[in-house]
Amino acid sequence: MSDPSPLLFQPLKLRSLTLANRVVISPMCQHAADRGHATPWHMVHLGKFALGGAGLILTESTAVDPRGRIGTADLGLWKDSQIAPLKAVVDFVHAQGSAIGVQLAHAGRKAGSEPLWEGGAALGDERMAADEEPWERLGPSALAAGPGWSAPRALDANGVASVVKHFVDATVRADKAGFDVVELHFGHGYLVASFLSPNANHRGDALGGSRENRMWLALEIAQRVRAAWPAGKPLFCRLSAVDGTLDGWSLDDSVILARELKRCGVDVIDCSSGGLTEETRALPVPRGLGFQVPFSERIRRDAQIATQAVGMIVDAQQAEAVLANGQADLIALGREALFDPYWPHHAAAALGADPGYERWPVRHGVWLAKRAPGLARARAEAAAHSNEEGTP
Repeated sequence: MSDPSPLLFQPLKLRSLTLANRVVISPMCQHAADRGHATPWHMVHLGKFALGGAGLILTESTAVDPRGRIGTADLGLWKDSQIAPLKAVVDFVHAQGSAIGVQLAHAGRKAGSEPLWEGGAALGDERMAADEEPWERLGPSALAAGPGWSAPRALDANGVASVVKHFVDATVRADKAGFDVVELHFGHGYLVASFLSPNANHRGDALGGSRENRMWLALEIAQRVRAAWPAGKPLFCRLSAVDGTLDGWSLDDSVILARELKRCGVDVIDCSSGGLTEETRALPVPRGLGFQVPFSERIRRDAQIATQAVGMIVDAQQAEAVLANGQADLIALGREALFDPYWPHHAAAALGADPGYERWPVRHGVWLAKRAPGLARARAEAAAHSNEEGTP
């Protein structure tokens, strides 16, 4: 017998993990860590989404190497002392019935930028070198990410091997912290995305030139991480389905890469876009409601892999339609979840899946259910009084 509940609130099994629903909280940079360690900000920031009913919560971009941080106060998993503070967050999220994943990343040639609220501009080389943990921009070729950015150092074979090891080591730490999912960040112009794009990768060796060569680093990281990550835990990968540059990485390329990532053991493609040559505060892809959903639909259909849609998905009906139309398997929210951390609970009510606050945390739901009848009466009385006053 089929589940009559809305698709958005039907469970999804990925390997040994069963998500309670299809709502995912997308990674959102907070720049609130202490030398890469999670702080009380992360407990509250991520914990509130668990109270809000999301099936899966993803951390912000978490650096596998201090040189690969986006900003000065990014989360990290480049050393063991960073495990325990994240485990505390993981344990809280699990206690609320949600799953939690970590997005592992290396910012590459886009390492070192100000937070958005400070302008988002690239940091100067002198400031990066003077940091407690000095940074260095790294890339496939010595090509700057854009105006205001210094050129990265082109990685040699030893440097590439070191990057792969950093991802594997961070994956082992993620398992020790108790995360349910690892997401590899291969988008937004960061290190792996810059290797993929012909507009950032001008190498003449086996890691440049053809699409197959440019995909090598992505596939090597995915294979090695999959081997280090428990077999029962899902592996996600975020791609910029198009990199936003003329004659750059295309949707056709992403379909081919997604097929290969599936062979490496990746379970879900998180479909984003843009970012190759822009600063971190901008995306060169026109934005509108559900603007990245077509990327998810195409990759899901043509690569035969589960996908996660993200980008201006704002209400329950829109999210449900994306799932019903076969355009994605998961719905990711970012800014909308910041605006309304209880979006999943409100969506369940809007779709008729929770008329009585049963999905809410019991410490909240019991009070809301008690409040509901009185609130309904008060609103009815106010409406009647307004009508009486308006009668001639």
